[in-house]
Amino acid sequence: LPSHVVVAEASGDVTADDYEQVLMPAVDAAAAGEAKVRLLYVLGADFDGFEAGAALDDTRLGLRHWSDFEKLGMVTDHTGYRGMVKAISFLLPGETRVFELAEVDDAVAWLLAD
Repeated sequence: LPSHVVVAEASGDVTADDYEQVLMPAVDAAAAGEAKVRLLYVLGADFDGFEAGAALDDTRLGLRHWSDFEKLGMVTDHTGYRGMVKAISFLLPGETRVFELAEVDDAVAWLLAD
């Protein structure tokens, strides 16, 4: 994938360590380039949820890179997360879309399209 594109897949319980060791460095690196960041977050079929520290890190990450995002996508079959992202999408920077797990290929195509 191009250096400004990040695709992350979550499974099990997502912890603050997951954010701090995996997602935050990936987004930091993507934001260091010339192009705006495109992030696709896949909540896999075995995804159980976010621990409190991970939710706080998600907020910190979003605020730190607020103006760096061009596209934000989520792929999940969890209706609660789908609804939450759709409900707040007008507040998020850049273009935001939500996809079902069966649409993961469509989500990647959308992420990469100009």
